Amino acid sequence: MSNGSLPKHNCELTNVTSTEGSDSGQKAPTMISEKDQEALCEDSSGDGVSAIYNSSTLPKLSDSADEFTTYFDQKIAIPEDEKHPWFSFRKLWAFTGPGFLMSIAYLDPGNIESDLQSGAVAGFKLLWVLLLATIIGLLLQRLAARLGVVTGLHLAEVCNRQYPKVPRIILWLMVELAIIGSDMQEVIGSAIAIHLLSVGIIPLWGGVLITIADTFMFLFLDKYGLRKLEAFFGFLITVMAITFGYEYVTVRPDQGQLLKGMFMPYCEGCGAPQLEQAVGIIGAVIMPHNMYLHSALVKSRQVNRANKKEVSEANKYFFIESCIALFISFLINVFVVSVFAEAFYGQTNKDVYEVCANKSFAQAGLFKPNNETLDVDIYKGGVVLGCYFGPAALYIWAIGILAAGQSSTMTGTYSGQFVMEGFLNLKWTRFARVVLTRTIAITPTLLVAIFQDVEHLTGMNDFLNVLMSLQLPFALIPVLTFTSLRPVMNDFANGLGWKIAGGILILIVCTINMYFVVVYVTALGQVVFYAIASIISVFYLAFVAYLAWQCLIALGVSFLACGRTYHLGLTAQPELFLLNNVDANSIMTR
Repeated sequence: MSNGSLPKHNCELTNVTSTEGSDSGQKAPTMISEKDQEALCEDSSGDGVSAIYNSSTLPKLSDSADEFTTYFDQKIAIPEDEKHPWFSFRKLWAFTGPGFLMSIAYLDPGNIESDLQSGAVAGFKLLWVLLLATIIGLLLQRLAARLGVVTGLHLAEVCNRQYPKVPRIILWLMVELAIIGSDMQEVIGSAIAIHLLSVGIIPLWGGVLITIADTFMFLFLDKYGLRKLEAFFGFLITVMAITFGYEYVTVRPDQGQLLKGMFMPYCEGCGAPQLEQAVGIIGAVIMPHNMYLHSALVKSRQVNRANKKEVSEANKYFFIESCIALFISFLINVFVVSVFAEAFYGQTNKDVYEVCANKSFAQAGLFKPNNETLDVDIYKGGVVLGCYFGPAALYIWAIGILAAGQSSTMTGTYSGQFVMEGFLNLKWTRFARVVLTRTIAITPTLLVAIFQDVEHLTGMNDFLNVLMSLQLPFALIPVLTFTSLRPVMNDFANGLGWKIAGGILILIVCTINMYFVVVYVTALGQVVFYAIASIISVFYLAFVAYLAWQCLIALGVSFLACGRTYHLGLTAQPELFLLNNVDANSIMTR
C-alpha cells in the first residue's frame, strides 16, 4: 500500500481475561483493564511488534498503577510536513532529545579523566582511537534505538520477555553493577568539582552529600514537562562545551598535530602505557547501561508502529540526531585531550611540582618531585591548569566537571529506573529508586571520602572502569541478538552486513576490554587477587558464552540450536511477534 499502512484487524473491546497459575495448579482469571485492551487492539492493527501477554508474562494490574510516573508521562507528537517529505527540520527538532541524553554518557567524569590521561601520556597520537570508539559507539547506539522504535519495548523489557528466568536474573544483576559503578564515578566527579570550586573549604565527603541532595532536586524537573527536562540536559552539555572550549582556546593546541593524530591511525614510539590508554579510551566511551537507556528514551516520541513508513522515518531521524549529539560530545572530548596533549605531554611530576611551588599553589604537594611521567586525574588536572594558566582555568575546569557529573548522574538514575522496570516489572517511584541507587553508590564513595584522601577517591575510577568493562557483553550481545531476529524486528531486522559487522565490532570491543581487565588485575601483583579473578572468570565466561550461543543462533548459525531452539525462547513461539500475521481474535477471550 502506497502510504505504508497495513490493514487493521477487527478488534472489539470486551472483557478480556488472562489466567495465572494458582497454588492448586488451576488457572485463575485476571481482568485486563480497558486501557490495556485498547493498547492491544491498537498494536494489533498493523505491521508493528507488540508484547502479547500470556499466562507467564501478564503483569499484575492494580488501582495504583496509574499513579506511577516516569520519563514517559508525556509523549512528543511528531508534526506533519508534507512540503518536505524526505527531510524536515521540524521533524528533526521533534525527535531531538533522546540522543543528547544518551550522549551524556560519553561525557561523564570517567570519560573526561580518560581523555586528559590520554593527552598527558600519548599527546595527540590517540585521537584516532577516540574517533574510532565514538563511531563504533554510534553504530551500536543505532541498534539500541531501532529496537525501541520498532518494538515499542526497551532492551530490558525485551530481555525480560525473551530470556529464561535464571539468565534473566543474572543479566539484570550484571547491568545493575554497571549502573552502580557508573553512578559512583559520577558522584566522585561531582564531589571533586565542588571541592575545587570551594577552594577546599567543602571537604570531599561534603561534596558527596551535596551530590545526593541536588540529584533529588534535579530529577523532579521532569514534572515541568519532557521538553523542559531535555532542554536542561542540553544546557548542561552547553556548559561543558563552553568550559572545556575555554581551556582549549587558552592553551591553543597545535592544529596540525591535532589533525594528524585524529586521522592517522598510527602511534609512533608508543609502548605499554600508551596501549593501556588506548584501551582505556574504548572502555570509557562505550558504556553498557547506555544501550538500555537509549532504547528506552526513544519511546518518548509518538510513533505509529503499525505504519512502516513512520517507523522508518523515526529510525532515520533518531540516527541523524544521534550523529549530531555524538559529534558534539566528540568535540568536547577532543578539547580535553588536546589541552593536556599540548600543555603537559612529556612533562614530569617534578616539572609540574616546580611550576606550582613557584606560584605558591597549596596543592603543589600533590605532585611528587620525581622524573616520572606526569600522573594526572580529574582533580590534579584542575590543579595543573590553575598552576600553568591561572586560577580562572581551574575554576572553569571545575564547572565543566560539575556539569558532567550532574548530568550523567541523572541519566544514570533513569537507566536504573528503566532496567528495574524492564527486568523485574517493578513500578517503583522515582524517589524509591533514587534512594536505592544513591545508597548503594554513595556508601563506599562516602567512606573513602571520609577516611582517605582525594588520590584514593580518584583511584577508585580505575577499578570502576574495569567493572564496567566487564559488563559490556551483557548489553552488546543482547542488543545484537534481538535486532537480528526477524520475529522481533520484522522488516527492520539486521541484514547480513549488519550481522557480520555488528558481531565483529562486539567481538573487538569485548576483547579489548578483557585485555584492559587482565592488565589491571596483573598490575595488582597479589596472588590472592589472581585466585579470586580466576574463579570469577570461570562463571563470567560461561555466562558470556551462553549469551553468545543464543546470539549466534539469532544471527543464523542454526545448527547450534541442536534441534531444540524453542528452549532458547528466541525463534520458536516468541512472546514478541508480528500481529499482522496473527488473528487478533485468537489471543482475546470474548
